[in-house]
Amino acid sequence: MKSLSYLNKYFYAYRWHLLLGILFITIQNYFYVKMPAILGEAAESFRTATEKSTVEAVSTLAFKLAGLYILYSIIKGIFLFLTRQTIIVMSRRIEFDLKNEVYRKYQQLHYTFFKSQSTGDLMNRISEDVSQVRQYLGPGVMYTVNLAILFPMVSYQMIQISWELTIYTLIPLPIMAVLIYFVSNRMNKLSKSVQQQQAQLSTIGQETFSGIRVIKAYIQEKQTEQRFSKASQEYHKRNMRLVLTNALFMPTITFLIGTSVVITVYVGGLLSYPETNALGEVILKNGKPVYLNSVNPGNIITFIGYVMMLTWPFASVGWVTSIIQRASASQQRINEFLQVEPDIKNHNTGTNQTLSSISFNDVSYHYPNTENNVLEHISFTIKRGETLGIIGRTGCGKSTLTHLLLRQIEATEGTVLYNNTAISDINLDQFRKEIGVVPQDVFLFSDSIRNNIAFGSQGTTYNQQELERAAEDAHVLHNIKAFEEGFDTLLGERGVNLSGGQKQRVSIARALIRQPKLLVLDDCLSAVDTETEEIILRNLRKYTERNGTTTVIVSHRISSLRNADKILVMEEGKIVETGSHESLMKTSGLYAQMYEKQLMEAAEGEL
Repeated sequence: MKSLSYLNKYFYAYRWHLLLGILFITIQNYFYVKMPAILGEAAESFRTATEKSTVEAVSTLAFKLAGLYILYSIIKGIFLFLTRQTIIVMSRRIEFDLKNEVYRKYQQLHYTFFKSQSTGDLMNRISEDVSQVRQYLGPGVMYTVNLAILFPMVSYQMIQISWELTIYTLIPLPIMAVLIYFVSNRMNKLSKSVQQQQAQLSTIGQETFSGIRVIKAYIQEKQTEQRFSKASQEYHKRNMRLVLTNALFMPTITFLIGTSVVITVYVGGLLSYPETNALGEVILKNGKPVYLNSVNPGNIITFIGYVMMLTWPFASVGWVTSIIQRASASQQRINEFLQVEPDIKNHNTGTNQTLSSISFNDVSYHYPNTENNVLEHISFTIKRGETLGIIGRTGCGKSTLTHLLLRQIEATEGTVLYNNTAISDINLDQFRKEIGVVPQDVFLFSDSIRNNIAFGSQGTTYNQQELERAAEDAHVLHNIKAFEEGFDTLLGERGVNLSGGQKQRVSIARALIRQPKLLVLDDCLSAVDTETEEIILRNLRKYTERNGTTTVIVSHRISSLRNADKILVMEEGKIVETGSHESLMKTSGLYAQMYEKQLMEAAEGEL
């Protein structure tokens, strides 16, 4: 329960729902406990009716008792409804709040956290784990409170009739709770096993559908089918184990209920034996038999009603215990990352100065749990309105440098400066509102092209002209107009119905519509041809000149950044060359070698 104590703040926040729920459970059970007594009274009254009793008198009694029983049932039903409208609604509201808290935490956590976590695990915590916790908050709390209130009430009523019969009647119920606990535990383990295998089946299916072209190209249909069939057979086997265990659940309850009823009837029969005189004749009082221990057949019927009444609450003990175990494990997983403090925090809520320059001052960086630096002693300055190009081989640290520039990670050594102020000391929220980023891994939402581009507008209003201008600058307007629905064309998952180049250009338009003061393009022209690349770069130069935008272009293609004011050539995490395209070509260094190699590859491609 230690991990679940985190939820106490939510119980306090919704304390009136909880307290009202407890009150409604108490009232509901008060009337519920009266109902078996009415059955017992009816049975005893009809059994002892004498020949002198008129049909009218018996009918009046029957209607009276039946009416009273129905009235109690209605009242019980009303308060049961109110119970669920308080406690279950409380659990749903806490589920809503908890999911929002988890989601807000996801939004706050740093870039390196997400690099170390799988998407599936993060999704599971906000969906499956929170759902398990809700079971504890709703049904778990409701059934526990119900048993805590109902059992004393029923026990009191039973003891009032016969304490001895009460003891015998209640013996099987704790045994039932223990057995159901073990059965529930096994069912939970098997259910988890089935869910894991179902997830495996879903993964295989998703991979098959996503990679169907590759599968067909390599003629792997048969092997893929065998893999799916093997996983499906394992799923079937695990499901059958669960079905077998599940089949034992109700027979176990039924057997123990039957045992309790048999004990009640047998012991009650012994205790309700009529008193006799010395001649063996039944002693009558007011024309009715006198029973030993004040137990009569009507009392036995009442006891049976009480046994049935306690059956599910006791059975729920094992089920609720299992719910608490699962909820505790799930909440522990949730607590693990709710307690994680983000590496990147905004320490300033003031207003930043207008961007005039960004500088790296002897910056080095290595990722957590690694010893080797990804970047070593990086120093450079880029001024407002300039274009900085960054080039180097794969793995040389280009993308890491942009993460530092955007303050998605913190430098291990050295300082990144914004107008001669450490970037950690400026208002991070305002800084990021002034940035337009086109990442290397383009991501588009399953939404319209219009909304994907407008996503970059920071939630502000925009008009059609601004939308078309951004698309035109990204050289994707003509592609959008070619679609039947134009900007309202719906994209599939991750923009699957667009080509790689179109996705990159829509992503560029999304960055441009926010009119950024700093534009970062991280190898975002790799999927377009050289002619399209030249058009986009020309449009971007006009855009930056028009808006005074500072631009950083990261690429492995020299054609993307040869017009940059300054180019950084990186190798193994270090800047090995700096200068303009012309000056770097004159040095005949690494940059010149890369340029000549790319020219040769382009010439070979044309041949």
